[in-house]
Amino acid sequence: MTSAADVPADLARPGPGRVSVRVTVPSDLETAFAAATDWPAQGRWIPFTHVRVVEGDGRSPGSVVHAFTGIGKVGFLDVFTVVGWEPPHRVDVVHTGRVVRGPGAFQLVERGPERTDMIWSEDLHLPFGAVGEFAWAVVGPLAAAGLKVGLRRFARYVGTLARA
Repeated sequence: MTSAADVPADLARPGPGRVSVRVTVPSDLETAFAAATDWPAQGRWIPFTHVRVVEGDGRSPGSVVHAFTGIGKVGFLDVFTVVGWEPPHRVDVVHTGRVVRGPGAFQLVERGPERTDMIWSEDLHLPFGAVGEFAWAVVGPLAAAGLKVGLRRFARYVGTLARA
């Protein structure tokens, strides 16, 4: 199994492609954390995405997860390693794929008995040097908008779990 120590140090450092989105989830902290870390179920709320654990249990440092986003065979594979696991509050990952690279995390903060905030953030390394940084002015807001759509869907999904 891959270990968190096997992740390249340069990718573990934050890159200039910052994306951060917060959503309030209508559930308790434990339910929200369990839903967020049910990697295969992420396809229910992240548009056009299929997720699977390929190494480890998915619930500990060193676990490797593959998330394919696209339609049919057209898309990209996001490969990430879990490097931090603090249930039910935080998960840290490092993306090591060809397109998505750099550290990311989600943090859950309880706001009441049936109210939890989820903050998903990424500090990505951008491809193509200066051209990539220039393009981030357009791509970054699009990435944030897509992530916001996914997290709103996550909130609705967790709400159905909390009511079940």
